[in-house]
Amino acid sequence: MNEPEAESTRSRRFAPALTLLFIAILVNYVDRGNLSIAAPLLKDELGISASQLGILFSAFFWSYTALQFVSGWLVDRFDASFVIAGGYLIWSLATSATGIVHGFAMLAFMRLLLGVGESVAFPCCSKLLAQHLPESSRGFANGVIISAIRCGPAVGTFGAGLLMARYGWRPVFIGIGLASLLWIPAWMRWQPCRPDLPAVTSGAATAADILRQRSFWGASAGHFCCNYLLYFLVTWLPFYLVHERHLTIERMSRIAAAYYLIDAASAMATGWFSDRFIRSGFTATAVRKSAMAIGYSTAAIALVVCSGAGSGSYFWWLLVAGLGSGMGGSGTFAFSQTLAGPHATGRWTGMQNGFANLAGVFGPALTGYTVDWTGNFKAAFAITAAVSLAGALAWTFGVGRLEPIRWARETNVLQVGARSSA
Repeated sequence: MNEPEAESTRSRRFAPALTLLFIAILVNYVDRGNLSIAAPLLKDELGISASQLGILFSAFFWSYTALQFVSGWLVDRFDASFVIAGGYLIWSLATSATGIVHGFAMLAFMRLLLGVGESVAFPCCSKLLAQHLPESSRGFANGVIISAIRCGPAVGTFGAGLLMARYGWRPVFIGIGLASLLWIPAWMRWQPCRPDLPAVTSGAATAADILRQRSFWGASAGHFCCNYLLYFLVTWLPFYLVHERHLTIERMSRIAAAYYLIDAASAMATGWFSDRFIRSGFTATAVRKSAMAIGYSTAAIALVVCSGAGSGSYFWWLLVAGLGSGMGGSGTFAFSQTLAGPHATGRWTGMQNGFANLAGVFGPALTGYTVDWTGNFKAAFAITAAVSLAGALAWTFGVGRLEPIRWARETNVLQVGARSSA
């Protein structure tokens, strides 16, 4: 069997697991985004301010971000398939419990617990893709994962939003959390087998090794900017459409869902085209950096225009922003999978995602205070656009050549092995 056929076979065998990973990340973002959809109802029921809503949105990221640095280590040390199943169980139960508790403090606690469970998701996904797929197949696979991030809010705003409008937010949280547990037995059936890794490459990179890499800091800065844009639109878009554009809950659900679906389709299509370009002979560096630069520059311009557009045109500029966001987002984790290699990608991804998710800690709260201070979303949109442009620069100039790093520890072990065999 020649190399292209072997790569195609590997991709086909991984397809059931990739489908289940898509579902897991979709549920992940339905669960973390449901509070944003419920925000108008929650605000009226509990009488909380926009600033308090911002704290609830950010509370998830306090635990989620802190545990990224632990989850990456867990994923490289233990079977990623087992780790993601455990995290999935925790975050599903936390979602159901959110529909039961009362009061601001208990809601904040459940958001913290949700962050604990969801912290393992992306280190696990990156580990599995790096282990089981070649470089020329990872663009589409990463596009699938990133599209799930966008489809989660789409499903949430359209499906859960309409259900909340009819039945209230509490029954929806309980039902979604319990129904999503059906994923676990399916994963136990179709999870990929853990590959046998060569002994010489185990423990190839420590956290200190990764932190010394310029490309790590460039990718972390770019990822931070990407997340700022993502979390701004995941957490605040429903509230913006209801309170500034004066839409009903039902109308808001349709508009927000359209944005998220365009974002998802753009991510998947960009991933597919990226693989085609790489197979045609273009370098991974040129392909992936171009997608980031074009995508986030487009999103920044569209956000600025959208914030000042009238009621007849803001929707179309919102969709252009989604197109750019999906284009850039498709490569967010592909960088770490290539640079770190399959043996260190869990730790690299966890650490990169940890620094990047500081955007979730500060971004939603900053937006809430900005809206309270200015009385509208114009300044919040301008800040998000500026951060998006900074992200395009970070991915383009902060990250070096996109090729596997030869870790010093791995090189030393290989040299010792070579001398021993001689």
